[in-house]
Amino acid sequence: MKELSGKVCIVGAGETHSVGVQPDKSALSLNIEAIHNAARDAGINVGEIDGIFTAGQFTPAAIGEALGVCPLVVDGTYVGGCSFMILVAHAVTALHHGLCDVAVVSHGESGRSHVGGPRTRERSLIGQFETPYGFGSAVSYFGMIATRHMHEYGTTLEQWAEVAVSTRAWASLNPKSNHRDPITVADVLASRPVCYPFNRLNVCLVTDAGGAVILTRADRAKHLAKKPVYVLGAGEATEHLMLTQMRNLTTSEATRLSGKKAFNMAGVKPNDFDHIMLYDAFTAGPPIMLESLGFCKPGEGVQYFADGRAAPGGKLPINTNGGGLSYTHTGMYGIFPIVEATRQLRGECGARQVQKINLSLVNGMGGMLSAAGTLVLGNRPKA
Repeated sequence: MKELSGKVCIVGAGETHSVGVQPDKSALSLNIEAIHNAARDAGINVGEIDGIFTAGQFTPAAIGEALGVCPLVVDGTYVGGCSFMILVAHAVTALHHGLCDVAVVSHGESGRSHVGGPRTRERSLIGQFETPYGFGSAVSYFGMIATRHMHEYGTTLEQWAEVAVSTRAWASLNPKSNHRDPITVADVLASRPVCYPFNRLNVCLVTDAGGAVILTRADRAKHLAKKPVYVLGAGEATEHLMLTQMRNLTTSEATRLSGKKAFNMAGVKPNDFDHIMLYDAFTAGPPIMLESLGFCKPGEGVQYFADGRAAPGGKLPINTNGGGLSYTHTGMYGIFPIVEATRQLRGECGARQVQKINLSLVNGMGGMLSAAGTLVLGNRPKA
């Protein structure tokens, strides 16, 4: 994979015009709207797209039909919300080897309004072996992970709350965020209980939205409308389907493996990054990802948020769009961190812009830390 580092760029990024409640738009409409916005951002015609990479409700064939294009390469890999990070890596490979010239990675989901039909999932194994013991929605599964982390490392409810507070501070600087009012640790602790150890403000939003990124080879990227963002590293891995099959509830093996692969491909280490985007369906997610990626020792991930390092003005900005906790979360969040990292590296984020940014990490989980996708993005080609 090292030979692919820096050979492909993200040249367009876009979301739907709104990332909140949109009962007048179907999930397919949200997907197509995001693609058109990303193509416009790149300065290309949608008809130039010949590689379609998407996951969730719709097959690449359905997206191609809706766009009116006949793709030469399609990929519908689905391993949960991190599928889009993984699909970027697959698009890089396809573009590098000339299987297509312009690729789109897209997502659209009517997670709040449920317009366009539900996504089907195979849950027979999970239902048979886990549901009888109290597992139900995602919050109950991740609640078990967080509770075990608290047991092993002494993590507290206040520390989980700091993640929500830090992320909301970024959301207050993003005009498109669904929630922008500042919150405190006390607010998080006083919010409605959902499933121990999580209250409502520890849990992501449920919204309707779409997002997309356009990629092409680096030689062509230089001649398009926006400053290219180089894909320097990429990794993917899966560990389990059922939570009860995790090797260690407090560590994501999939994240560790995907991060190691991406870092090796890019030739970087954790302390090289200026900016980080992490999947935050729950406040426990980002600290555990930081630990699994090797940014700190197990149990210490919460300190990035408690001491202000991750917040506006901090040394390592994390989730600068407001995250799934305050910006938007459709059910599969993984495309939106990629969009934000792209904009940060192009210097387009206004009040929330990270200064002197050269390298961004994007990492996401699928399921309950079941799968992971990691991207290393930079605003210049590999030296």
